[in-house]
Amino acid sequence: MAASIVVEDSEVEILSRVLDAQNGNLPQEAAKAWLALEFPEGDQARLRSLSAKAKSERLSGAESVLLENYLHVGRIIDLMKSKARLSLRRGARKPLDHGG
Repeated sequence: MAASIVVEDSEVEILSRVLDAQNGNLPQEAAKAWLALEFPEGDQARLRSLSAKAKSERLSGAESVLLENYLHVGRIIDLMKSKARLSLRRGARKPLDHGG
């Protein structure tokens, strides 16, 4: 009898823990840089095309894998941006250090 492996954590869930996504501890400049992350226009166009094909159920197997890859990267970017927004909000609430 073969042992079965249960996968409980996706790559995004693991990365979320690595990034400590609930902790807004990024330096302000890093947070701003993370918020600027976007797919290049060519990739955005490809993603729109794949999404349209998926809605009409016309994706090939390779296109389905490619779409899942884009969605996976998008989830990672969303996770990074969430931490960046939290970091900026927390940074804005810190009292100014007047070095006294």
